[in-house]
Amino acid sequence: MRTLVWFSGGAASAVAAKLTPNGLLVRCETGNEDPDNHRFERDVETWLQRTIQVLKSDEFASVPDVWVKRRYMAGIAGAPCTVAMKVEPRLAFQRPTDVHVFGYTADSADVERFGRRQANYPELVVRAPLIEHGITKHGALAMIERAGIELPRTYAMGFPNANCLQSGCVKATSASYWALYRKHFPAEFARTAALARELGARLCRLEGERAFIDDIPLDHPTTDPIVPICDFLCVIAEMEPA
Repeated sequence: MRTLVWFSGGAASAVAAKLTPNGLLVRCETGNEDPDNHRFERDVETWLQRTIQVLKSDEFASVPDVWVKRRYMAGIAGAPCTVAMKVEPRLAFQRPTDVHVFGYTADSADVERFGRRQANYPELVVRAPLIEHGITKHGALAMIERAGIELPRTYAMGFPNANCLQSGCVKATSASYWALYRKHFPAEFARTAALARELGARLCRLEGERAFIDDIPLDHPTTDPIVPICDFLCVIAEMEPA
């Protein structure tokens, strides 16, 4: 039986790996990550004294490659990039006896997401050590900082995670997210907006209606950074690995 810790390139999955000392660390390459994520990954490998195994799609080189070839970005049918770049490589790699560890935090939204994962994949044995220890996203960031590791730069920009910053996350419908993305990654935003227009993908919501992301007003408010905040639960978790 293997214990697979799915590393996403962010703080929460790094802490989940720390709490699972005997787990095999695995990441699915999307070809869509911010360059600083690779620096963070190397730092995490040094911290854990373990190597992260990288899985790749046999068909697609990157997330935008999926959109162009499938002629679809996101909508009622979901986002094809998630299936092509993450789900399919995972299915090809996993075994029926594996235990799967994910970096879901104790924040209510993540607890709900983890519940949906359990419901959608009842055949998998899954764990979420941060939920088990009551560690929030704020706490996970603080644990990484206390370990002496510089967080991925995108957290300080205000992004809730460090994923898919080369083209933006098309599963995000928040206009504030896309306004923030435009602020920090204007060239990448322009490319994604142009492709969304070409494919007819209205990726965000404005005043309750689906809209193209380049329709978002330039003065639209953005999201605020998540501040690292640690409490005694983080300390207990560091002392007692799951």
